[in-house]
Amino acid sequence: MTTEVAMDQPGEGRLAHAQSDHPPIPRAKVGVVLANLGTPDNTDYWSMRRYLSEFLSDKRVVDYANWKWQPLLQLIILTKRPFSSGEAYKSIWNTEKDESPLLTITRAQTEKMTERLKALYGDDVEVDFCMRYGNPSTESVLTRMKEKGCERIVFFPLYPQYGSPTTATANDQAFRTLMKMKWQPYIRTVPAYYEHPAYTQALANSVQQAYDSLDGRPSKLVASYHGVPERYLLEGDPYHCQCQKTTRLLREKLGFSKEEVDTAFQSQFGPEKWVGPQTVNHVAELAKQGHKHIAVLSPAFSSDCVETLEEIQEEIHDSFMAAGGETFTYIPCLNDRDDHIEALTQVVNNELLGWLG
Repeated sequence: MTTEVAMDQPGEGRLAHAQSDHPPIPRAKVGVVLANLGTPDNTDYWSMRRYLSEFLSDKRVVDYANWKWQPLLQLIILTKRPFSSGEAYKSIWNTEKDESPLLTITRAQTEKMTERLKALYGDDVEVDFCMRYGNPSTESVLTRMKEKGCERIVFFPLYPQYGSPTTATANDQAFRTLMKMKWQPYIRTVPAYYEHPAYTQALANSVQQAYDSLDGRPSKLVASYHGVPERYLLEGDPYHCQCQKTTRLLREKLGFSKEEVDTAFQSQFGPEKWVGPQTVNHVAELAKQGHKHIAVLSPAFSSDCVETLEEIQEEIHDSFMAAGGETFTYIPCLNDRDDHIEALTQVVNNELLGWLG
């Protein structure tokens, strides 16, 4: 660590070169922050409106000019969409903890990551999580980390594939927080990890375990990723290409043929052309082609959320069944599976080189 302190009490001390009356400061640590997309605080209209306004006002998500987009968003979209989005969240809400599944799962991931990193580094590491939209906010968590003595922070957006509306906006928010600090911590951002062998293995394990539990083998495995406008790809965003490679690496790890695994994209909105095929249409086409049993997984999501628990298991499921499908198997996200936490830990350990150990 860079700051030498003389310890007065556990967890605090004085700078080694400081005079005796210097105020106590926290012992220097390294922080690890897991960053996820976000969640509304509740499912009521105003909670949903606040969340959707923050999300849809992000230039990384919708990059139209404010004069064109904000009147449409504030006066039309946000008068109706909070109701429909609230209903979607109600259908998946964790009523026991009164929070969204994304929040529940991200907390569980953080707790398991804390156990693993504490076992390796003891009290030299501090682990927490934040959300890009909603709570706990990126600013509040990074500020708390700094107050705890984290002079160096590994900031880890939990998106296997890099995307400007996901990874980049999470990093943007972290840097905005640093812009307000008089004494900034050193920060490392974690790159995309879609081709990390441990991540691919965890994905393959989840598919194989799901298949082993079924009476019959699905004739098609669909890897469904969150979509982006085709324009993003043409402007240099690598997300689409990394999704395609994720599917290929998974297929090769499983030993499946090309005919057994497809890539599709969900959650399209707005008038412009998006990358495809659209999952909701693709599964219907599969049913019409005679695929009566398919399985769907979401390799772009580290945690199950409204896009998987509601969109895939309801809208996309219903599209497949209405077109003649018979059995629809959803394979959950990796969530807090031990092999997933192991993969994430390996990624973090690589970024901690030179800082700890």
